[in-house]
Amino acid sequence: MLADTLRWLWVLPVRLAWTWPRSGLLAALRGVRSLTLWLWAWLCAQGRLLRASPFAFYRAMGRRRDWVVAKVEYAHTESAKWRACWTITKLPFTALRALGFSPQMAIGVLAIGGTAGTGVIVNETIFAEASFSRGDPGVYAAPLDTPIFAGAEYNTLRLDLGATSVGNITIQNISLGSAYTGSALPSNAGGNVIYVGGIIGSANPTFNQTYLEVGTLIIDRWRCERLDISDSEIHNLIVSGNASDGQSISAVAGTPRDRGINGGNRADDMITSGGYYDMLKITSASSGVNGKVDVLTLRNIYSRGGACTIKYIKAGTMKVTLNEIGGDESLATKAFTIATSVIYKSFTNTSNVEVSMAVPAVQ
Repeated sequence: MLADTLRWLWVLPVRLAWTWPRSGLLAALRGVRSLTLWLWAWLCAQGRLLRASPFAFYRAMGRRRDWVVAKVEYAHTESAKWRACWTITKLPFTALRALGFSPQMAIGVLAIGGTAGTGVIVNETIFAEASFSRGDPGVYAAPLDTPIFAGAEYNTLRLDLGATSVGNITIQNISLGSAYTGSALPSNAGGNVIYVGGIIGSANPTFNQTYLEVGTLIIDRWRCERLDISDSEIHNLIVSGNASDGQSISAVAGTPRDRGINGGNRADDMITSGGYYDMLKITSASSGVNGKVDVLTLRNIYSRGGACTIKYIKAGTMKVTLNEIGGDESLATKAFTIATSVIYKSFTNTSNVEVSMAVPAVQ
């Protein structure tokens, strides 16, 4: 027994280190040699066929070509069948969207109909917990991706920033307010379809005023009935390429400092694209605590039914570019305003024009 154990203590390492690797290498070399010989024999056979009969060689190559093309056509046919199957599967959702339902409302209707009518078990990945990255409405406490509040009747996208800084927040390709069928501005919106900024404390004596601190704030390609920017400090203000139904740009020179938001191992980026909401609100909701984000990008936003308001911002750079603002077709009223309470260190003001505009159409 002891002798067998001692023998295996010697034999096993030798086999692991030499015998088995050597056998495997030799087998691999034999396989490569066999493959090389077969390939050489095949090439020689093709050469003899070409020399003996060029037409026979051409017909042989044609058969191989037809075999490959047949496989490609089969793959295309199967792919088209699967695409058609998917189109039929999502037809109920597509029909509800065509009737004017928002994506959230359409999913809700399908969920209720599926469970009550047929008892179908819905895939948990479709009706999972609400998520900022998927564009679900709710109240989100940055940097959490799941909401602290969400409900079937709550269709506002609200993001509260606090002491935890966020590197990048991007919200793009969304419609707001009454811009789509069946929606309206919430009763507590204060006339704003978009609100970005801090909160003043005068309305609540127990609340200390907050600001939204931003390294770079990008306001790009909005469609608003009004855009009002006020009560903010901006080191580098860039206002370029905007068309508005009347404008009043009255920012005042001062000495706001440049800024970027650090924070070391800070929160993950928050990015969402696409969606229909009654309101977008990004603010600092904790008393005396300024929200902080290094790059806040709000791009391609279509709104109707209220004003777009930006106030109580402290920014290193604010870019307001390529927006269309207005809706009363009167240049006498100023649809685009930058108030005297906006203080800047550097100001670029180029290619902003006044254009008569009607109210944004319902999508």
